[in-house]
Amino acid sequence: MKHIFVSDCEGPISKNDNAYELASQFIPDGDKFFANISKYDDVLADVLHKPGYSAGSTLKLILPFFKAYDVSDRQMDEFSAQNIVLIADSKGTLQHIQAVTSAFIVSTSYEHYIKALCKALDFPFENTYCTKLRLDNYAITAQEQKRLKELAAEIAQIQLITIPQNAKATADFSPIDQASLQRLDEIFWSEISKMGVGKLFSEVVTVGGEQKAEAIRDAAKRLGVRLADVMYVGDSITDVEAFRLVRASGGLAVSFNGNSYAVRNADVAVLSESNLVTAVIVDMFCRLGREQTLKVLWFWRKSAVEDNGVNLSLLKQLFELYPEVLPKVQIVTPQNMETLVKESSEFRKKVRGVAIGRLG
Repeated sequence: MKHIFVSDCEGPISKNDNAYELASQFIPDGDKFFANISKYDDVLADVLHKPGYSAGSTLKLILPFFKAYDVSDRQMDEFSAQNIVLIADSKGTLQHIQAVTSAFIVSTSYEHYIKALCKALDFPFENTYCTKLRLDNYAITAQEQKRLKELAAEIAQIQLITIPQNAKATADFSPIDQASLQRLDEIFWSEISKMGVGKLFSEVVTVGGEQKAEAIRDAAKRLGVRLADVMYVGDSITDVEAFRLVRASGGLAVSFNGNSYAVRNADVAVLSESNLVTAVIVDMFCRLGREQTLKVLWFWRKSAVEDNGVNLSLLKQLFELYPEVLPKVQIVTPQNMETLVKESSEFRKKVRGVAIGRLG
């Protein structure tokens, strides 16, 4: 029986948040600017459920500002290639996975970054889904540039929005955050969308949310594989729809150093600095299927892994790296979910840094 492995990129494979890093490099106060838009993205996607809006559209919303600061495709290519930081053992893990099954990467990231990543990993670009973009094809006027630079400075100064627990409407936010949300609505949907460069919003399709789920369907269809035989690995809000699709279809959904959005929608939570754990789980899933893999993971320890026929070379690497205690792998249940959310979110910051780790 065929199985396929599908993974998000940033988080499960690399430590980067390429779009955040690009914004920090090319836009003044780009770190604050990006963090504020990312939080706004979380609100629109997960709280307000804005019609036609997908999680991860931060990567679309920041593009007019890249044009304002004269960012080119070549700069994005070069910066991406020079700043790849991989999770430990990612290259070997993907090589092992490709030896036992078909592998795909489904990422919200720009194609500039995914092409550079594929080159670094010797991974086939044709087995990826990502946000297609040719920034050089878009024009911007001097007037638009001036105004967008003013707006970038304004966005960077906004106080980071706090999403209240169980928030379902704008009225659930603090008065300050309500004002911030209203102002961001005006900036993006009343002002920028009417600019010439605003057509980036309608023409660029970010691969996040439902688009990730659709990419999984497409990959499975290409290979004639049931969705029940898909293992998906993700770590953030852009993976929620993918997780839900895979779980509803009987496949296996794994959060790798995930934030709250990922852990709450996954079957299994992994907290690890090395990708060898992913290789071990894929090895089991492809031979044993979902239910038997979950039984092994329920008693996650060296003896349980050894007794279930995992590739000996892979086990040797894992046990040499972790001679005493294996990295945390735990099945997510209603009883342990909130504890895992807290532990995984903190571990995520340790692995990827606080600035990137706290992003949605």
